[in-house]
Amino acid sequence: MSTTDRTRPFVRPYRPADRAAVYDVCVRTADAGGDARGIYRDPDLMPDIFAGPYLHLAPHLAFVLDDGRRAVGYVLGVADTAAFAEAFRREWLPRVADRYPRAAVPDTPDERMIELLHTPERMVLPELADHPAHLHIDILPEHQRAGHGRTLIHTLLAALRREGVPRVHLGMVTANTAARRFYDRLGFHELPVPDPGPLTYLGRSTEIAGTP
Repeated sequence: MSTTDRTRPFVRPYRPADRAAVYDVCVRTADAGGDARGIYRDPDLMPDIFAGPYLHLAPHLAFVLDDGRRAVGYVLGVADTAAFAEAFRREWLPRVADRYPRAAVPDTPDERMIELLHTPERMVLPELADHPAHLHIDILPEHQRAGHGRTLIHTLLAALRREGVPRVHLGMVTANTAARRFYDRLGFHELPVPDPGPLTYLGRSTEIAGTP
């Protein structure tokens, strides 16, 4: 095997040793795909909402893009969003809530994100009931546009399919047009949700063409 082959990024299951790298990728892609370092007072705020609970509650549905040294991207998923929201409140929130006290009237960027942390039920929308699973995917910019996102998504879809999950959804910041093009290419379609705020919801089947 050549040196090039050995160092080409590859997808593998998440390991606990990847946690710091996953958190770092989350922060560096959390501003509508851009770098969120310096935006929030606590650098762990965004990953404590959008990465940590998935690693803690559903590590078997977490996969990373490994460049040979560390995780430089990931896809995180859950098979049942309603059950995940319950577990988030019951098991995850007590681990981090003291670090992020709620504001009476969320006004600053930090306070608005902290409000999301404290309201996991926001993830459960009746319009998405036919797409019970959901996912988050992030890849560092230098590793994008190389086919790794497709591999990560397909890896998670196959894992969800093995668990008997028929469909999956995601919420993306509507302003992130590059992300929308990516999801369109992967067969996601828009799911109508009344008053979605800054988000667009997309969904697709977990079935991958050409696989059993």
